[in-house]
Amino acid sequence: MVKVLDALALMVYLEKEQGYTKVKDLFTKAAESEKNLLMTTVNLGEVYYVLVRNHGVEEAEKILQLIETFPIEFVEIDMALAKQAALYKVTLKLSFVDSLAAALTKLRKGELVTKDKDFKAIEQEIKVSWVE
Repeated sequence: MVKVLDALALMVYLEKEQGYTKVKDLFTKAAESEKNLLMTTVNLGEVYYVLVRNHGVEEAEKILQLIETFPIEFVEIDMALAKQAALYKVTLKLSFVDSLAAALTKLRKGELVTKDKDFKAIEQEIKVSWVE
């Protein structure tokens, strides 16, 4: 089953917060199996925003270059993804960025990897793996 990362899951890894080992293991398995994890480019934009806010542009750019070496396929937003995310935004009151991660998970029949408790609202709809 394909694994989809939300921004917080990647931040857990980058900041070595609680749950770091679980995300690290996902990266290891993805690299060994040559089956990349997925993340939308908008969710990556959210990670970049947090990095700039916490570390400044120069350091954020270095970290972004490192992220580009990770076994992650960054998915562009198409109409199907945008529409599904909009439906989640309306019905579940998720942020639009979170809605995109959930929509990608649903459309790719995957499992969302997150630490963000806002996704509890969608556990009936998609499979969620908690990083804790």
